[in-house]
Amino acid sequence: MILGAGVAVVLRIVFTAVVASLMLLPWLKIVGGLALFYIAVKLLVPEDEDKDEVEAVEHLWRAVRIVAIADIVMSLDNVIAIAAAAQGNVALLVIGLAISIPLIVAGAALVMALLDRYPILVWAGAALLGWIVGEVIVTDPVLHGYLEPRFGADGFHYIELAAAFVGAVLVVTVGGLWRRSKQAAHAEKVRVRAAAE
Repeated sequence: MILGAGVAVVLRIVFTAVVASLMLLPWLKIVGGLALFYIAVKLLVPEDEDKDEVEAVEHLWRAVRIVAIADIVMSLDNVIAIAAAAQGNVALLVIGLAISIPLIVAGAALVMALLDRYPILVWAGAALLGWIVGEVIVTDPVLHGYLEPRFGADGFHYIELAAAFVGAVLVVTVGGLWRRSKQAAHAEKVRVRAAAE
């Protein structure tokens, strides 16, 4: 676990730096924002049973690889959110990683206990990601270059705030509807299984 987490930390730093650089290119903030929107909405949807089980392995390096890859895949929202929030500022990027990596590696059990005890934190986190989604999309060089000359710097600032608010509301709304739909489907599956027995 320690070796896997160490490899994951190095990979995450490299990955976040690459994502932060790519977000300066036209259209990629829009693509990254849409990906982050999906990830934020997915936070509110209950996982399928028996999903994400990690197979037991005997070989140390194979286990390290599985832990590292799983960490990178599961932390994609973290990487995109940090890169988006930093907006190209290397100091903010380093601070974000310095704060998040120890929390995730060392405090995973505590964070999970808090999320289990206070589910509202999951909704708040998803809404925060939605806020970032709105900011990321509207500050893409293509949209920024189109909107700011027409509305001025002050007008664009209000557009950015409105887009962030809409992003937060959309994530919570879509996530809530998807969650309700999945819970209804699960309840129906349980009912059918009980009737068959």
